[in-house]
Amino acid sequence: MTDLSAIEKQLDRLAIEVPSWAYGNSGTRFKVFATEGTPRTVEEKISDAAQVNKTTGLAPAVALHIPWDKVDDYAALRRFAADAGVEIGTINSNTFQADTYKFGSLTHHDPAVRRAAVEHHLECVEIMTATGSKDLKIWLADGTNYPGQQDMRQRQDALGESLAEIYAGLADDQRMVLEYKFFEPAFYHTDVPDWGTSYAQVAALGDKAKVCLDTGHHAPGTNIEFIVMQLLRLGKLGSFDFNSRFYADDDLIVGAADPFQLFRIMTEVVRGGGLDEGSDLSLMLDQCHNVEEKIPGQIRSVLNVQEMTARALLVDQEALAAARTANDVLGANEVFMDAFYTDVRPTLAAWRESRGLPADPMAAYAASGYQQKINAERQGGQQASWGA
Repeated sequence: MTDLSAIEKQLDRLAIEVPSWAYGNSGTRFKVFATEGTPRTVEEKISDAAQVNKTTGLAPAVALHIPWDKVDDYAALRRFAADAGVEIGTINSNTFQADTYKFGSLTHHDPAVRRAAVEHHLECVEIMTATGSKDLKIWLADGTNYPGQQDMRQRQDALGESLAEIYAGLADDQRMVLEYKFFEPAFYHTDVPDWGTSYAQVAALGDKAKVCLDTGHHAPGTNIEFIVMQLLRLGKLGSFDFNSRFYADDDLIVGAADPFQLFRIMTEVVRGGGLDEGSDLSLMLDQCHNVEEKIPGQIRSVLNVQEMTARALLVDQEALAAARTANDVLGANEVFMDAFYTDVRPTLAAWRESRGLPADPMAAYAASGYQQKINAERQGGQQASWGA
């Protein structure tokens, strides 16, 4: 059995936000399947998210999406979450589902459209204050489909001006994280297509603006861990959106397609101090559960992150440094691979039991009867889905 005592403090600091929308019905552009027990309200989403933390101890916060999770009383929602054993995490804005933003939001050439988009984000900042959230996450669908359609330089200028106004509305203890995505739904050019563009925009704003890295938002073959390293090195990696992909932005369970990639990413997170005491790096899931059960899917996801984090923490840094100094290419790789192939699951089961958590969270949830309870109780009403 692997000894985790040397890495226990860092492992104990691991916390992964779960997204409220993961508990609603979701799917592909072709079909969204309805399932039994799906939440109809944000409170029911939070109750489901609390089950993930109850069984794993890894998911103490729930990210919200506005207006999908809009309520009249956010202070009451904050209290509801606390009573369920979790807190409100990142507030995600939405300027990609209104007709107003057909040709852009924060980058639109029309000042009136930009004004509406800025006001939406300032509303999100108010929600952050009411819920105790520290992060505002911005992802934009803004872009064009055809050469010549719009002035790309003008749109970058407009984006910078819009972000500056939103940034000015943040409190001292609040941050903005700007996500990037290299394509979809815009196919000729996307206004924030890569980490460099996101970095350039947030670097112009100040210390409270950082980059959000979604692990599914890269071209095939991209060395994501290099980007992680660089942004941590520059002090500009604010948060992760964890998911997994086979082809494009698939939003599958993190680690499902390439667990070795997740290990490599977490190795750079560890190297860059992301799990050190006082680190402000936020780890969040951003996934859809189309054919699998949603709560078990989230449980499996946070366990995948924990397992690869434990392996990353077990890399023999002294042996690795010695091999690198000696230019021992294969020796250095062997040290790396030894950690990756270490089976940490039995030890993590014991780690959970020592903290009063179930050794097997998946089995514990299945035996809890919670799924059967919500299947019976959640009858009628409108099930939560994309846009609701």
